[in-house]
Amino acid sequence: MNQADNNIFNRYQKFLLTAFCLTLASAIGVLRYLTGPELALSLFYLFPIGLASWYVGRWSGVLISFASAVSWLIADLMMLNSFSNIYIPYLNESFRLIVFLIVSYIISGLKASLDNHRQLARTDHLTGIYNRRAFFDLANMELHKARRYQTPLSILYLDIDNFKHINDHYGHHIGDQLLRLVAKTIKNHVRAIDVTARFGGDEFGILLAETASGPASMVARKLQEQLIELMQHNGWPVTFSTGIVTFEIIPASVDEMLEAVDAQMYLAKKQGKNRSRHKTVAHRKIVPAMVNS
Repeated sequence: MNQADNNIFNRYQKFLLTAFCLTLASAIGVLRYLTGPELALSLFYLFPIGLASWYVGRWSGVLISFASAVSWLIADLMMLNSFSNIYIPYLNESFRLIVFLIVSYIISGLKASLDNHRQLARTDHLTGIYNRRAFFDLANMELHKARRYQTPLSILYLDIDNFKHINDHYGHHIGDQLLRLVAKTIKNHVRAIDVTARFGGDEFGILLAETASGPASMVARKLQEQLIELMQHNGWPVTFSTGIVTFEIIPASVDEMLEAVDAQMYLAKKQGKNRSRHKTVAHRKIVPAMVNS
């Protein structure tokens, strides 16, 4: 299932949940009418309101809040002779609606805050891409998927050569600008299903899902060419050393995968920097290769 299909599926789920909460609010109104005016059942409305606010969003919580108030009002109007004044049901439901809306806003606000904190915990604060922790979680999911469907996957490990020189001679603000530009360039040259992360310092990881050796080499070459061009355009004397490993035999863990690609990246550095080394872990043998940039 691709990203577009996932979005449609999620919207469909939210629609069904909202419809369920509307039905539940209507059912509580019917129960209110059947039990008579003496029992106050408004507390039960908090369940569909809270459910919609938490899992669907604020707009759904507001909708269910209005539906709950209207449901209760209709039940009271059907028992109008039980009230001393015709305006009492309208007054009561106005206050209930205010309470329902406050509850909806509190719950949806809490959910949004938790989602934001969860996202921040998975995001590199400087570049806005995933951090190492998030990469491990997402890469582990891709490993299970590749193992299940017997599809290859590739990983790139990119290190910025001479990055310390930038911080020392141009200042850390230029170094930060360079890192953000690298992250943006990587994101613009990979697919939405690929996982891009900053591992810390000047090292970046890219997991290419369902990608064999040839396409992985092409991505690495185009990315390195684009990055070098951007560095030269900005007058920054840095290059890039890249390790690439394509797994046709899926590794047992993310640690094993990173260990393999990290070794290739350091070999590229050792052999003169500004190079790429690509290794394929094949079904029959390990095929190493070196590509000079």
